[in-house]
Amino acid sequence: MILHHAPWVLPVARPVLADGAVAAADGRIRAVGDFAELKKQYPGAAVREHSHQALMPALINAHIHLELSHLPPADPHHAPEHFTAWIAELLNRRNQLGTTGKPVENAARMILAQQYQSGVIALGDIGNTDTADNLGDDFPGLLFHFREFLGLSPKTVKKLTAQLADEPDTVRCTAHAPYSTHADLIVTLKRRCRRLGHLFPIHVAESGSENQLISSSSGELKDFLQQRGFWDDACRTSEIDNSGSVQYLDQLGILDEQTMCVHCVHVSRDDIQLIAARGTKICLCPGSNRFLGVGRAPVQSFLEKGILPAIGTDSSASNPEISIWREMRLLREDHPALDPADIIAMATVGGALTLGIDQDYGTLAQGKRARFLAVPVPDHTNTSRQLLNDLVADNASIQPIWI
Repeated sequence: MILHHAPWVLPVARPVLADGAVAAADGRIRAVGDFAELKKQYPGAAVREHSHQALMPALINAHIHLELSHLPPADPHHAPEHFTAWIAELLNRRNQLGTTGKPVENAARMILAQQYQSGVIALGDIGNTDTADNLGDDFPGLLFHFREFLGLSPKTVKKLTAQLADEPDTVRCTAHAPYSTHADLIVTLKRRCRRLGHLFPIHVAESGSENQLISSSSGELKDFLQQRGFWDDACRTSEIDNSGSVQYLDQLGILDEQTMCVHCVHVSRDDIQLIAARGTKICLCPGSNRFLGVGRAPVQSFLEKGILPAIGTDSSASNPEISIWREMRLLREDHPALDPADIIAMATVGGALTLGIDQDYGTLAQGKRARFLAVPVPDHTNTSRQLLNDLVADNASIQPIWI
């Protein structure tokens, strides 16, 4: 038995503890509470001091594309003119620099190592290639990889459906987005996820042009798909009366507790109500949204409806810095009224609930795995409110230590 003693303990599911401790034995947390009380409860326990540190749960990156790690934007300070311009540039650069191979794998491995060093215990990774298959053994945490399918024409859908049938049940499969994946393929993929009990992550309402395409088959994305030869009239599911991606997916029967809608920037109050009613998960990617200039997700409205989002970084191709700490900081900048405790909850238990690992991670509580973080705290930190603000707003230099 070890008592980890620190001036501050952030259980997340409970208020911050001053002069607290975490009791751990055999790889599990036995108790979290006041240091003096736990010392009485476990008189023979060794005490490990974490001076000038706060103990908190490990972070979760619920959405990343590791296979795009070798494709950072040419100018990280200059956003693309519009969403489809970024997609076109990404496709062109991927064709030039390759989709697989050692350079791709090495870049992904470097990002993965940086994620663990920054305190990330689990990632939800999306990709079209086998790159992630070679990375899992290098990561001390949990890497959940989802093979992504996209295609709009009936011919492509038929081909991909046959390919999907040959995928072993050990491979998690999902759809890219409503604007890039035919309704029949989305339904087939979701049906497979339900059978296997997998999470179903899908990009939803990232740009305003997506809702325009889904609701009226018009706009920037429609023009882009036509120019690329990806669109034909069969892409349109005419029997569905939809006002945007969320309504569209719900009418396809996709929204449930095991679906994660990534981005959710352009969603209405009715959309949010529907997501809440279905128990659907949301993952925020503020860094990517800022770089692409697609807007800000209505985070406060999610919280008001009882939805605790997860947080993801998205890929190096749309985000100049892959850091959950930075994502928390951007959320605070974009939404100053947000409670910093809620932002930390999104980066920890929000992600754990979404990825289905909340039995082991997300909070400091009895029974959870004893793998958590000790985060350096400035000497001037005197209150729990000050601590929370420092963690989400003044966190650029944070270097956590793994416990």
